[in-house]
Parts: sequence; structure tokens; C-alpha cells
Amino acid sequence: MKFQKVLTSTLSAVLMISMLAGCSAAAGGESSRSADNSAAESQTEESQAAENTGNYADTITLVWYPNESAEDYDVAREEYARLFKEATGKEVEQKLTTDYAIAIESLASGTAQICFMGAQGYIEAKNANDAVEPLFVNSGASGTLDDALYYSFLCVNKGEEGEYADGDGYSIDNIQGKRMSFVSNSSTSGFKVPSSSIISHFADQNLTEDDLIEGGEDMLFSQVLFGGSHQGSAFNLLSGKADVAAFCDTEIAPYASCVDGEENTAGATYAINADASAPFDTVTGKEFVIIQSTPVLNGPFAYNSDALDPVDVKAIQELFTSDEVANNELIFVPADSDGVGMFEKTDQERFVLVDDAWFDPIRDLSK
Repeated sequence: MKFQKVLTSTLSAVLMISMLAGCSAAAGGESSRSADNSAAESQTEESQAAENTGNYADTITLVWYPNESAEDYDVAREEYARLFKEATGKEVEQKLTTDYAIAIESLASGTAQICFMGAQGYIEAKNANDAVEPLFVNSGASGTLDDALYYSFLCVNKGEEGEYADGDGYSIDNIQGKRMSFVSNSSTSGFKVPSSSIISHFADQNLTEDDLIEGGEDMLFSQVLFGGSHQGSAFNLLSGKADVAAFCDTEIAPYASCVDGEENTAGATYAINADASAPFDTVTGKEFVIIQSTPVLNGPFAYNSDALDPVDVKAIQELFTSDEVANNELIFVPADSDGVGMFEKTDQERFVLVDDAWFDPIRDLSK
């Protein structure tokens, strides 16, 4: 698709930008005065730092999106909490949510210090409060940002994919008039990316995102549903409530397996596992087919710099980017493991530092 080519090209350009930055101080005259001023500034900064340290909460609140609030992630969530406590020495309180907006607002307002979120949610939180910053992001299999991607799917139920066939591939022409399920309008891969693709594909209709959030006789879709989570959107499809659904590969991975075709590519067929937990336990064996797959930048663990002590930030980043965490099988779950985690270990996956500008390709989708 045109959008996929543009996004992939943009991603490649951004990922090749060096993330190293430095600064140098100019040397000049009046060295004595400069030294005095530097000493005074240093004392002032130290005083302010000491004063600020006393303003941070003794407990770190970690808020989760609805996707990761699922019971299946209990063990993984507890391990994250344990590691945050190990790094900071502070107690960690976990806040589960059923709405993206609640998690985003919690981080932006500072009632939560840390949140694992998609790029779009991060951007929305930062727009609300510039103090929101990326803490770290999971790498790709290379252990770097070069392949730090996951995939946004548009899927249909098995047996209906023929309606979207286009030569050897698939087209989204015929999603018009269908019942559509998204995740949340704050979801990167469950709304922002697929909606941009849809708007681009139907360019002659001059659509906006607002045109995609409601269905009706004069709208692109006959009905629009929001699953509230990636699991919820996928279930809308599999239970027959929607004809087409947007969700991502990582959130459906604990519940479904690729049974035909190449993973994460258009034409691949997935089946719900026999031992899938609720709500998928009612649709085990049901199959769906990807009709569009788009690469998406991995989302960050983000923090509110007004609410989290800089000393804690540094300690957290040092621990989470360490080999110890990279080899922690509760965080990066081996591909052949029965465990359920947020990230799979296939090669050199680990957490890496990232700056705000890395998410610009997702920002650009709103321009």
C-alpha cells in the first residue's frame, strides 16, 4: 500500500539518525569570574536538586493500558514492579485501567509516574504536559532501534478474505460499507496507523479521522465499534460483531498462532489457540486472515519528569537497559516458553534508550 511504503521509508530515515548528542562549553577570558559564577550556579543547582528531591512521592505509581491490564499479564506486571522497586528502593503501586484515556491522563497529570504506552498515547500525554518523556523502549531482534517495530493489522474472518483479494495480494477497497472495529482513538496500531492508511486509500473522499469514528448511511463504515483493547477489537471480529478489525500482532500473540502463510504479512491465517483465555475461550479454533499489515514504531515506557525523581530515572534506565533485564525471561519471554509476557525473546531483544524525536513519524501522521 502507498501508506506502508511512505511509513516504512520514514521509519528507515528516522531510525538511521544518530541519537548521540553532545555539547561543549566555550573557553574565553575572565576565567576567574566564570569560575566564581560556575561555583555559584553549581551550589544553586545542588540546592534546588536537594529541595526538589523532597517533593517526589515515596511510592511510584505504574499505570497500565487496558491491553496489559489483562489477567494473563499478572506475572509480567509483578516482575516490572519488582524491578522498579529494585532500581529505586521505593514501593511500587500498580494501576490497572479499562480505558486508554485514563492511563494517558494519569501520566500527564502526574498521578502516575510511569506508563507503558503506544507512540500515539505517548504523544498525546506529552502534548498535554511537556514533562512527559520516554524512559526506554524495547528493541528489535537486533538489540537496536533499527528494527524496533511491531505490526498493525486489518483482519477479516477466515472465509471472507476473498472479498478483499486483488491479484496475488489484497486490497482494502471493499472495507467501505462494512462494520469496522478499532481499539481506541488513542491507540497507535489500533487506530492512528490504520486510520491514516484508510484515509490515504480513499483519498478521493477527503476523509478525516472524525469520519472514521462513527458509522452510518453517509459514512465510510456502516457501523464503527471500539474494542477498548486490542483483545477487545479482535474479539469483536471473531464473535461476529464486526466485519473488519484493527489490532496488533504483539497483543494477539498470547491467544493466537499463525497456521498458514508468513507471520505479520497480508494473507497469513491465524487461529485462536485451544487454551486461549477469556474472552477468546469462547472462540477457540476460530480463524482470521490479515488483509493489511503495517510496521509501527515500538511504544515506550514513559515517565512524568515532574513526578519522578531524576535520580530514580537514572537508576531505572541503568537497570532496565542492562544485560540482567535483557536475559530476564519474565520480561523477554523465550519463543518456546509457555509464559506470557509483553515481549518475546527471539535473538538480542532488550530495552534501549530513545529520545522524543524518534516518535516523529507517528506525529507526522496527524499533519
